[in-house]
Amino acid sequence: MVLLSVAAVARRLGVAPATLRTWDRRYGLGPSNHTSGRHRKYAPGDVARLELMQRALQRGASSAEAAKYALTAPRESAAAPLLTGGEFAPAGSSPGEPSSDGRDLRMSGAGRRARGLGRAALAMDATAAQRLLADSIEADGVIATWDEVVRPVLAAVAARWAHSGAGVEVSHLLDECVLAAMVRATPLVTEPRNHRPVLLACLPEERHVLPLYPLAAVLARRGIGVRHLGAALPLDALTSAVRRTAPSAVVLWAQLPRYADPGAVSALPRTRQQVRVFAAGPGWERGVVPAPAERVNDLSSAADAVERAVC
Repeated sequence: MVLLSVAAVARRLGVAPATLRTWDRRYGLGPSNHTSGRHRKYAPGDVARLELMQRALQRGASSAEAAKYALTAPRESAAAPLLTGGEFAPAGSSPGEPSSDGRDLRMSGAGRRARGLGRAALAMDATAAQRLLADSIEADGVIATWDEVVRPVLAAVAARWAHSGAGVEVSHLLDECVLAAMVRATPLVTEPRNHRPVLLACLPEERHVLPLYPLAAVLARRGIGVRHLGAALPLDALTSAVRRTAPSAVVLWAQLPRYADPGAVSALPRTRQQVRVFAAGPGWERGVVPAPAERVNDLSSAADAVERAVC
């Protein structure tokens, strides 16, 4: 039987050795055959318990709830699929306690799934993150998943980076997981309700494209055909796309104020049929939104406004 050291188990789980010692001290999730005065060595069954606890944490359980589950679950559960989360954190339960090494994200008032996504992101567990996002989209829809699960974690990761300069890799992994989940949630619209497409694009130099993916998913689920033109679309490419597709609506995303250029709106070519233009994203909040563009503030209002305009 192979026994693993604290450092080896910590690397396997993606946590700090101090976290394992805390779990042992607080919850009894330590080496089963540890003798006082000797180095801790984890047997396979001990590691399986810790993996169960980590999976429960990634589903939004508090540390105490996750430990209780890991200690009482059958050992074969370690190989089972991740749980849906309802077993651990009933509605209205308090957020999980922060870990002793500061690895948890600060998300005051965040729900169970947001806490689970945050833990999965910090553990660099893309599988757990994407499974949680898929479960949330299936249960609550794209808008609720974006507003209540994704946005709190994105904000917490950004705040962590601003405070310490750490976590760029977490941010990138989280973005990729969210993007993949939203693409999977976007059906192919073969017979759109709108006769002319909706163009979604970031303004020139704006590379924060992620929020356009949930918007595309919501519109597609409503039977609206879109053309997603991605990040940092040059102005000449935007005007060319408008001429070539004669869209019914154009959504221009600006995350940062310096990219919210009113001139890009004014430069859109005139077409024979009316084109509704929507300025979306926080970059427009303090800037000028020139007519005929309309400001939209969040995912729900943007989807509703586009639907009203084109259907």
